[in-house]
Amino acid sequence: MTADLPSPLRLRRATLSLITLLGGVSLAVIPAATVSISSRLFSRPEQGVIAVAVMVATFVGQLTFAVVLESRLSSAATERRVVFPLWLAGLAIVAALVIALNSTNPVVLCIGLPLLIAALEVGRGVSVAERLDVREIWASVMVGLGALGGVVAAFTGQTWALIPLVAGIAAATLLRCLPVAHRASRPEPAVMGWVVADTAITGVIYPLLNTMILALLGPGDAVLFTAIATVSGLLAIPLNFMRLRLLKAHSQLDIVVSAGAVLAAVVVLVVLERTGVLGFIFGGVWTSSAAILPLVLACCWRAASLPTTIPFAALRRMGEVRLLTGLRAVVSAMAFALAAVGLWLHSLSAVFIGLLLAELASAVVYELARRRLLRAAEQVAVAGR
Repeated sequence: MTADLPSPLRLRRATLSLITLLGGVSLAVIPAATVSISSRLFSRPEQGVIAVAVMVATFVGQLTFAVVLESRLSSAATERRVVFPLWLAGLAIVAALVIALNSTNPVVLCIGLPLLIAALEVGRGVSVAERLDVREIWASVMVGLGALGGVVAAFTGQTWALIPLVAGIAAATLLRCLPVAHRASRPEPAVMGWVVADTAITGVIYPLLNTMILALLGPGDAVLFTAIATVSGLLAIPLNFMRLRLLKAHSQLDIVVSAGAVLAAVVVLVVLERTGVLGFIFGGVWTSSAAILPLVLACCWRAASLPTTIPFAALRRMGEVRLLTGLRAVVSAMAFALAAVGLWLHSLSAVFIGLLLAELASAVVYELARRRLLRAAEQVAVAGR
């Protein structure tokens, strides 16, 4: 699709794609900033509960994303247009206000996080899918500045450190819900059901796994797991960006841009770990453990999603939501089983190895399914001649 564009236009589109992709750092920053701030405001048992709450909030955000965005982008019989719903924006702003007024209460934080993360997921997803690049750049700056202000305040021992964090989210939410010229398409009910089921089956693994880590290994390992998963989530930014763009149409340019960003993100994370920056951000939980090996394995797990996303998006564009849900259920069960083996070994590294093996297997499964469907379509076309 992009290969047919003139070279200057392709360069401009690639530049805008890269800027919007980089803006996704703001989405990954919020869970990391929450863990960092919590490590300086709350006790270790409270930190463990908040670490699980971050995973639960991410899961809720994924479900909301599936309902609002992915179901519409997967409805092949519609125009596949999306907007940021005002009801979600309102709930997120109320949640931000309540947290700001109770910034030292971990229970309030745990309850409000799902609404904030859901607003961030959906708001950014709409901007990426509809190419609202300028709006998204400013929204990302607001989120990033809020997170930075909160982390700096926490470093200096301020008990109100969560206030800048939620203020940045609220400001970005207000910007992202400004009116647009188009209306949201109505998703096909059957497609929505399968997409939400797919997301629920896949996403529930990580909060469940971290709950088991909290119960069996203690709050320290639960916080470390969340910290590593959150930091390695930097790689998920270009991968999610690529998935959104590929759900609209296949684009070799977006694949190349995203792959380059994944490689750059791995290098950045390794440098940050070796120079002690991550230990400084996350405090004693990170520095008291040998985090480099599980971090590298987590990065490999995230990067393995690159070959998975391409056939996955192709199957979604083909309308194979039912097939994908079945395949994802099998892969998710495999991922949980392999990660549980790592948990049984009392090793976070083994947990990430299990997740990596499952991701590699899913890439093979999706690609085989895509090729089988293409062969079947070709046979039908030949028979119809």
